[in-house]
Amino acid sequence: MFFFLGRLAFARRWYVLAGTIVFLAAAVLTGLSVFDKLGSGGFEDPNAESTRATAILADRFDAGSPDLVLLVTSPDGDVDASGAVRDGTDLTDALSEDPGVGKVVSYWGPQFDGGGDPGLRSTDGDKALVLVRLSGDEKQADTASTRLQDTYAGSAGDLDVQIGGPGVGLGETIGGDLARAEAIAIPITLVLLLLVFGGVVAALLPLAVGAMAIMGTFLALFVIASATDVSIFSINLATALGLGLAIDYSLLVVSRFREEFAKDSDTQAAVGRTMQTAGRTVAFSAITVAVSLSALLIFPLYFLRSFAYAGISVVAIAAGAALLTLPALLAVLGPKVNRFAVGRKAKGGKEKTAETGFWYSLSHTVMRRPILTGLPVVVLLVALALPFLGVSFSLPDDRALPTDSTARIVGDSLRNDFDDTGARSFPVVLPDATDDQTTELAVLISAMSQVNQVETSTGTFANGAQTAEPGPPAQGYADEIGSYLTVFSDVEPVSPEGEELVDQIRATDADVPFLVTGPAAALVDSKSAIFGLVPLALAIVAGATFVLLFLMTGSVLVPIKAIVLNVLSLGATFGAMVWVFQDGNGADLLNFTPTGTLDTSIPVLMFCIAFGLSMDYEVFLLSRIKEEHARTGDTRAAVAVGLQKTGRIMTAAAGVLAVTFLAFSTSSVTFIKLLGLGLTLAILMDATLVRGVLVPAFMRLAGEANWWAPPFLRQLHNRFGLSEGPSEPNPDIAPIPERVSA
Repeated sequence: MFFFLGRLAFARRWYVLAGTIVFLAAAVLTGLSVFDKLGSGGFEDPNAESTRATAILADRFDAGSPDLVLLVTSPDGDVDASGAVRDGTDLTDALSEDPGVGKVVSYWGPQFDGGGDPGLRSTDGDKALVLVRLSGDEKQADTASTRLQDTYAGSAGDLDVQIGGPGVGLGETIGGDLARAEAIAIPITLVLLLLVFGGVVAALLPLAVGAMAIMGTFLALFVIASATDVSIFSINLATALGLGLAIDYSLLVVSRFREEFAKDSDTQAAVGRTMQTAGRTVAFSAITVAVSLSALLIFPLYFLRSFAYAGISVVAIAAGAALLTLPALLAVLGPKVNRFAVGRKAKGGKEKTAETGFWYSLSHTVMRRPILTGLPVVVLLVALALPFLGVSFSLPDDRALPTDSTARIVGDSLRNDFDDTGARSFPVVLPDATDDQTTELAVLISAMSQVNQVETSTGTFANGAQTAEPGPPAQGYADEIGSYLTVFSDVEPVSPEGEELVDQIRATDADVPFLVTGPAAALVDSKSAIFGLVPLALAIVAGATFVLLFLMTGSVLVPIKAIVLNVLSLGATFGAMVWVFQDGNGADLLNFTPTGTLDTSIPVLMFCIAFGLSMDYEVFLLSRIKEEHARTGDTRAAVAVGLQKTGRIMTAAAGVLAVTFLAFSTSSVTFIKLLGLGLTLAILMDATLVRGVLVPAFMRLAGEANWWAPPFLRQLHNRFGLSEGPSEPNPDIAPIPERVSA
């Protein structure tokens, strides 16, 4: 099939290239509009208790957390001065009349009679808050948020206005980070491509594939975002993975084309054989990476699902370009692919053969003493993984933004300049309850040791008893069929103690159904939504990987080895990320604010991406080892020659991909920085320590058992398996003599 695909690409090369140009033009014209369709949320389970409670609060009680927080500063240091009151009242009235605003709670609101709500006034009296809840769905709210920020940020009369809130500033920060990352990565990538491909023409080929993959993914996300929610953060993955996979696949295809063309200088035959071998490997690798990323689709958080949308799209388009556009380009170029040579080729240097070179020598060194060389690497990876045992999870907040961003300045002011009693309160919603039932629940919750007091429509409660009759504000706590409570506590919401309080309240034996929401409840529900599905996601990734690698190798042991080694290297990556981003080691150097936690969704996301990329390199290596083993019948020879033929490609591809992800680690958003740095570390460890040391050590120890499978599975592989090389050993090639020591 792949040989036929190569022949087709050769025969119809001009049609393929014309179709590529049309596709790319459509992708550019439409795909660049995707940014207007993407959201900045997606960190919460839409079906969770806290999410449902938040919706009820907004729809029925016109209450809930604000979408925008306006931090208003008086120039003379007194928000109660006549001028400040006048300007603050005008600002409040203007916001209240805006069609995109659902509700405004202001220090200078209608209740102002010489002193507004003290919780909305800073302890020094120079700042006050105006809280805005937006109307409409997420996209409508995002549009209104942008418009309101453009209109009101800066000044209101003599008052200074700074605007923060959930998601504020993320879109602009991500856009700036993306431009900066591209400005860093692309020039470095170009230099590396010139060195790796050894020529200007060949080096430009992966850029063409990468442009197709990235812009095609933008187009795919545009279509997907028209039907469902897609996170803006998925753009980072589309760009990094698009360029990285384009280089991976182009390296493999171009290297094999050069190898095949050198045999008989027949372009058509070289393209066909390249697709029959490297093309099959690219397709197999793409399926493996896509399967790993598809595990993200099972999670209800659209933040995670968005990375699956972007990842699967970019893999499919990159593979499609490598299997159609790239062979068509090679068919047109033929020997001209080596034009404008640089480095060794330009100087007429001698190319390394399959039986010489660094990777061939390294594999022999490792395989002579597999335990002595492999064990220290295993110990190192385990040691790096240990900090992950102390991981603590949380949800991202404004501290993920740079310290000079307006949203971060507002958040820091809320934490430092205002009484945080109100900030530590959270609602409990009773969708259908009488006054007596509301009172009963308020009494039960107020009796808990971590609760200071409870306010609701029937009064104020503390220590299991009513302490005050309901005042005028209490009317907003109830409607015709239900009510809600506000629970005040000294417990930090996003903390283990806050989670414990939520669990304690939810376990309360009450006669009426109720829903707990707030930051701590959202964290509890988010962790439940993610970690409850992690075993299934791991099973999907591991099971699919095992099946795919078995179909390629016919072995039971090799897929198990691949999964174990990948988990080992990823564990080391996770441990390092905890040590850096949770514990704060290197925070000043990397310019982020440690919070003592990691974002709940990032480890799952990093696992699926890194596991898929690790299997990408595993497929590259195993396909060549399997081909050599079929040719020689000798595992040691197959490992040595296979590693030599792919080691340079894997290292170069990993290096370029690491540069791309490392550029994204310069992001101003902490969890994007974490993702970029973590994936960089995972890729480099996998391409060096795992592929260079652990794989040959393991395969040397296992010997011919590497290729063992039970008879019924062997029959299954003979019928459905995938192979590239000849099925019988070549008797003219002598096996490498056995010699091994610890």
